[in-house]
Amino acid sequence: MPARSRSSSLSRTSLSLVSLAESLSRSGSRLEDLWWQQALSKTLTKVLGGRAGHSIEHALEHLLQQRSPAYELLVEHAEAYSESFNLTHDNQPYDVQLISAPVLAWTRYQLPAAQLTDAHLQALSDAMSGIVLAPGAQLQLLPHWVRFDQLPQSFRETRTWATEIAQHSLGTRRDLPGLPPADTPEDLLADAYFLIGVVIVPQGQALFKWQDTGENSLVKRTEVASQWAQACVQAVEPLFTGCLMEYLLPEAFYTATRQADQSIRPLTLKAAITWLQTAAHIAATDLRAAIVGCGEQAIEEYRIGFCTRKNNDVIYGCVWPSLSREEATPDLSEAAEGEVDTWDTLAALLRESGIQDIRRLPGLHPLEFCDDCGTPYFPNMLGEMQHPELPEEIDPEPVQFH
Repeated sequence: MPARSRSSSLSRTSLSLVSLAESLSRSGSRLEDLWWQQALSKTLTKVLGGRAGHSIEHALEHLLQQRSPAYELLVEHAEAYSESFNLTHDNQPYDVQLISAPVLAWTRYQLPAAQLTDAHLQALSDAMSGIVLAPGAQLQLLPHWVRFDQLPQSFRETRTWATEIAQHSLGTRRDLPGLPPADTPEDLLADAYFLIGVVIVPQGQALFKWQDTGENSLVKRTEVASQWAQACVQAVEPLFTGCLMEYLLPEAFYTATRQADQSIRPLTLKAAITWLQTAAHIAATDLRAAIVGCGEQAIEEYRIGFCTRKNNDVIYGCVWPSLSREEATPDLSEAAEGEVDTWDTLAALLRESGIQDIRRLPGLHPLEFCDDCGTPYFPNMLGEMQHPELPEEIDPEPVQFH
């Protein structure tokens, strides 16, 4: 579709966001930057507090299609203004920040429900207030884990969550926001459990312990991360019996979510290989892996198909989503020097797990799924996309350890 047609299909609000972001990207001075930033912040605040639906997402889609440098600028501002804002309560101005503390778990068995009790929540709340947050910060957590598919699906939903949790914390709203039911597959071997909440401080005050200007911020952040992980082990480790755990530092909502996205991918791959070795009783040295990039115009995800040395039938598969423009580059010749090579990263992880016969398949393949069950197709060693089929003697269901 021509760029002019795509642009004309945007709403007035989306067009305004596109224009402001592009103007900011063309700015040539700090003072002009500040002027455009203020104009963009006013529009975003109005959009996030109104009924403009997915106008921000539509504007971003347009900028992405145009390969505009304004895309990153609009993403940065949309995240900032949806996860943080100012409000006044009893004539006192406050800063509000939506935060997330991801807990990553992977297992060769079956992931537990890991329901939080009041005692677990209180222990986590006390630990976060005492270890992570600056003195005087007010914390309000949601009383349950949030899974990936329950996270807000738009910037406006994120702002609504942050507002409603903050209002509850300040006593102006009775209920915390509800969650949609989780649609998590029972055979999932690795996943993230998010502890979501808001931090409220008097306007201009620090949110986190590492914001002490008298200390080395990086050293302090590292110390806080270590202490937080230790506190989580004591508070919730019994909920995850049979799992290997990783506790990520509580951070601003989008920063923490991206970190969880990045960190869960190698855990998912390791869990898949471990499960194949234990459930299928196939040694890693007897497994082979084929990797292919899949998508429409760029690599949206890498698919890894596992075969045995005896034949080329795909017995299992793993998906590695692309999370950046660099990872989505279908031709490595386009990648800039120093950028992470996803193919090398995947090969290194496979070799680390004991798989030595690895084949990278050229080209960009379509995102194929089974029409009957929706299972992704994965590549075999010959480059054929297949439905994964375990040998009949293998029980595909992970063992219930809990």
